[in-house]
Amino acid sequence: MDKNRTEGTKHEVKGAVKEVVGKVTGNHAKEAAGNIEKNAGKVQKEVGKAADKARDSDRHH
Repeated sequence: MDKNRTEGTKHEVKGAVKEVVGKVTGNHAKEAAGNIEKNAGKVQKEVGKAADKARDSDRHH
């Protein structure tokens, strides 16, 4: 499994927690930062999936 998949998941979860804490406390900056980190994590995870798919494709040829 590509490292980007695990790192992306970590950032996605961390960002989601920040986002919720920001909502609950009324801290809009923390909420926005959490949303950004969560979405960046999703993108990083997709990059990892693509790398895994490319690696698997190379193995079969």
